Order: sequence, then C-alpha cells, then structure tokens
Amino acid sequence: MNPGISRLHKIFQCRNSSSIQSIPRIYLNPNLDGFLHFGLKILIWGLLFLVRANQRALDSKSMAPGGNIYEDATESCADSGISSLRLCGSAGGRLGVASNSGVHELLKCPVCLTIMCPPIHQCPNGHTICVVCKTKVQNICPMCREELGNIRCLALEKVAESVELPCKYHCYGCQDILPYHSRMRHEKSCKRRGYNCPYAGVECPVTGDIPFIVAHLKADHNVDMHDGSSFNHRYVKPNPHEIENATWMLTVFNCFGYQFCLHFEAFHLGTAPVYMAFLRFMGDENDANKFSYSLEVGGNGRKMKWQGIPRSIRDSHKMVRDSLDGLIITRNVALFFSGGDRQELKLKVSGRIWKEQC
Repeated sequence: MNPGISRLHKIFQCRNSSSIQSIPRIYLNPNLDGFLHFGLKILIWGLLFLVRANQRALDSKSMAPGGNIYEDATESCADSGISSLRLCGSAGGRLGVASNSGVHELLKCPVCLTIMCPPIHQCPNGHTICVVCKTKVQNICPMCREELGNIRCLALEKVAESVELPCKYHCYGCQDILPYHSRMRHEKSCKRRGYNCPYAGVECPVTGDIPFIVAHLKADHNVDMHDGSSFNHRYVKPNPHEIENATWMLTVFNCFGYQFCLHFEAFHLGTAPVYMAFLRFMGDENDANKFSYSLEVGGNGRKMKWQGIPRSIRDSHKMVRDSLDGLIITRNVALFFSGGDRQELKLKVSGRIWKEQC
C-alpha cells in the first residue's frame, strides 16, 4: 500500500457496498494547466480507490494494543475545546455548498481535524499529520505510535496546493472556498474569524463568535450585563496611594443590537499613577466606527469629559490601553474629585453611547 494511504482506511470505511462504487466530485483550481488538472484528478481518484478498495484490510500493526488510537486522539481534541470543521466544496471557487467530496477528508489532520497544508508529515506506515500537531504529539504518530521523523507526504502536499478548500472559519459562517495560497492570506483577515475573550487582567485563551463570548463573560468571569445606552458607575478604593496595575471592573452593555465593554483601570503612566476608562465594541472595526461614546467624571463643581469612538475588540486590551485612547485621570485629580480628606477614592463615572447618523 502506498505511503499516506493507510490512515485513510478508518475515514473511508463504507457503510454499504454501493458507496465503494461512488466516485466523488472533485473541484480543483480552474486556473491549473489542463494536463496537470487532469493528472491531479486521476491521482486523487486513485488514492480514493485504493483506500476504499482496501478498507477491510486494515493492517493490525497500524493500531497500538488497547483500542482505537484515532478515536482517542479525536476525543482528547474535543475535550480540549477544539471543534471539528464542517467542510464544503464549490465549483465556483467563491461561495461553498455542501458536497459529498472525500478530498477534504484526505487532507484532514487526525489530531486537530482541520485541513492540512504543506508541509504534511507522515510516519513510516503512511499515517499523515499536520506540522502543528507533529510537535504536539512529541513526534510520535498518534495512530501507530511509530516515530514520525521528517518524512514528507509529497502526494498530499500536491493535492493541498491544487484543490480549493473552505476557510477554516467556516464554523463561524464564512462560506468562501479558496485555493491554498489565497486561503492562508484570507484567513489572517477573515471577517468571520473568532474573537478573543476581551476580559482583562488574565490571559484568557477562549475564542469564539460574539454570542459565545458574551455567554462566556457572564458565566466564567461573572461580568455584569446591562441593557441601555447610558450608565453611571462608582469606583471606590480604600487606599488609593497603593496603586498597582489592576483591572477594577469590566461591564458589558447591550444596546442598538450590539455589545460594548466598559473598562476602568489603575496603572502607572511612566512614574505617575493614573486611572483610565475606555469603551470597546464587541465586533469589527467597520461596525465600531458607526458609534460614538462619551465619559464624564467630576466633583467639587468640576468636570472632565472624554468623547471618542469605541475600539473593536480585535484590538487587544493592552493595545487600547497603551494608546491612551480613553478618559485618563491622574491620581491627584481623582482624589480631588473624590472630596473629603483624600484618603479614599470615590469616583463617579457616567457615560453615554450613541449611533452616528450615516
């Protein structure tokens, strides 16, 4: 059996004999040379034929004793929060529709379940794995436990470079089908890519679409959720002279069909202790630019006001803070606004969000 084929037995186990005779439609990059286009189709059909024709001849040496390693790897991947990618194909090369093509299964990594791109590695028994997961499994094949080494599967690499593949953010709604090189560029700026958790103060690794992130903030970070476009918050600190880099509060506001994150922090700007409040938009920059907001703080008959555009959560929390894009109050001014003997910080911050007229 050719290298790179044996791991595909498990994927293409047919449930009935009629499925062996069905040949899937294969969509290749239409810009390829005609002879190369035809040759690659023959290569892929040959790979699929070998896999399906030999589905019952699984090599017992390919599996380690004690069960199905492929299923174990998949389950552990699911437990860690990595979801499988729903794949589709399109003859047009732009918008994808469901397809019965098994070509995408040929390129699916057995560990992370995403499409493999060159370089694609394989073990001596022909089981393939993506370059990212090769490091994660400590250079040991997850299928047969053989050492992976540095063997490349050139046949699958040619296939990966030639076929059109769905964007890896298909699970978030992107329907684009792109050639290999265009796909990598597209995914770096795909509008459907997941958002990072905007919670500050900890390095939260969670990513997802906006509804998922909102639910995550509420359930896992106990963030306060409020409806409405105006707000009043009071921030109190017993000993403001012991200022440290800290996130005091994150509040999420639901208005105009979107969500906004209000941050209030204490940190040092150079050697000066300051407080900063700013707003972030839970969405992309293009939508963020449709809104404006104002923040106001005051006391003892004085006021400070800030007006700006909310920053998209595509920009990291640190990036927004370091750019000083928000209401900044020095400690002395904050204590003046607090009144009393200046031994306790009592800041009242009010604000409003509105939608700009197009």
